Amino acid sequence: MHSLLPFLLAMIAAIVLLNMWANKLKIAYPILLVVAGLLISFIPGLPMVRINPDLIFFIFLPPLLFEASWTISFKEMKKWWRIIGSFAFLVVFFTALSVAVVAHHFIPGFTLALGFLLGGIVSPPDAVSTGAITKFVKIPNSTSAVLEGESLLNDASSLIIFRFALVAVGTGQFIWQDVALSFVWMVLGGAGIGLALAWIFVETHKRLPLDAQSNITLTLIEPYFLYWVAEQVHCSGVLAVVTGGLYMSARRLVFLNSASRIQGFSVWESFVYILNGIVFLIIGLELPEIVEGLHTQGIPLRTAIGHGVLITGVLIAARMISSYTAMLATLIFRPSVLPRARSNRMRWLMPLLLGWTGMRGVVSLAAALAIPITLDNGVAFPQRNHILFVTFVVILLTLLVQGLTLPAFITRTKLYDGVLDEESEALTRQKMKRGLKQHVYEFLKSKYENELNGHVGMEKFLKQWEERAKATDDSWMNKKTKVIFVEVLEIQRQYLTELNKDPTIDEEIIRQQLYQIDLEEERLKII
Repeated sequence: MHSLLPFLLAMIAAIVLLNMWANKLKIAYPILLVVAGLLISFIPGLPMVRINPDLIFFIFLPPLLFEASWTISFKEMKKWWRIIGSFAFLVVFFTALSVAVVAHHFIPGFTLALGFLLGGIVSPPDAVSTGAITKFVKIPNSTSAVLEGESLLNDASSLIIFRFALVAVGTGQFIWQDVALSFVWMVLGGAGIGLALAWIFVETHKRLPLDAQSNITLTLIEPYFLYWVAEQVHCSGVLAVVTGGLYMSARRLVFLNSASRIQGFSVWESFVYILNGIVFLIIGLELPEIVEGLHTQGIPLRTAIGHGVLITGVLIAARMISSYTAMLATLIFRPSVLPRARSNRMRWLMPLLLGWTGMRGVVSLAAALAIPITLDNGVAFPQRNHILFVTFVVILLTLLVQGLTLPAFITRTKLYDGVLDEESEALTRQKMKRGLKQHVYEFLKSKYENELNGHVGMEKFLKQWEERAKATDDSWMNKKTKVIFVEVLEIQRQYLTELNKDPTIDEEIIRQQLYQIDLEEERLKII
């Protein structure tokens, strides 16, 4: 333990330093973390990093999925649900099938079941990698919503494939009727358990006298509880966490106060940042042990690398085919929802971009490491190290090749020039703030007209409240005005919640304004 603790602390310090370096170089930090982990693994004397396969999902996935479900725009998900659903389920199944067929025919020793197992592992693109890469280039909200929504749901579909493939490898049989029933139960049961438990959590937060620290602590354990309960009844723990997270996210204004929301944002951002960093470092640190396992199986390293390159090519090709198929289907059946583009040429370049965003990462690694070392009868799991190595090659190649070229592809093709309307976004913000001011003014005039007349402090409050955050003199803020001020802030939240129902307004703008209101409420507490 005494030798491992300094190593873990050094890992966290390395994550921070590498992230700083990545920001300076303007490349995605997962790329540097994977390469650094690989280089660090060759340093002699370092402790071997091993994680119990039974715990890998439970340690990393619940909080990562829960945080993602809180940050995504549910309104945008509903708007683009067709393409998100097709990429999260149909494309994942098509990709897994393609990998299974190719692996079965071209990789010696791979049965169709092992091929599906590998397909389930490598089929889901990684949201963290995509988000880290695209933060250096501006992309439309519609594209971001599709990528985020897809990554949130495709983890569930890919891990369902992974689970059924594990059963098929272990038992040697695949009964379609049982699989279909199990699939329905996993999906419906997982979503149902997630919603039911999330409702209980929301009511618990509302009814108990919890402070900010207690609220945040509960949110840290709730995703683990959602995942564990669903898995105990053989449902999809991933779907339980996702649906529960979406339900709680939509009600954050109801059961969390401003202090909990502000502090929780920082806590969760740091927590997920560390988890992601550790996972990407582990990807590199695990490689020497995986290579050693290949040698024990008599598989040449060059051959295994070739298999990894082959599977990577299949993944890219399957995603490209799926992207253009979705484009054609939309063009034929729903042309009104086609993405904006300056020309037909640019419109047909957009699926190429969507196809090129299939970087793999956290979920693929977690699934590969979760493969049991032995089967139920004690026999070594077939091709385990081979699958782990291929997964590593896929993650490394997609991060390096696609990850490093994606920003340049967007910039040089000028794909979104004329599509991104920053002026329109600024006008939306101005319109929203004008609406807020008018709404507050009408509220104050209708409810506090008597108090406003002849009261210098209240008149100043009415005329200049939009400048209150910049005010240096708070002497006018007495007990009465503070009560009204808090009420005004709540009125603003209600107004913004209603405004968010407008499909033309970006939800991220609404959330940023709500965050400003939370900050203002916290400022009042120290006046």
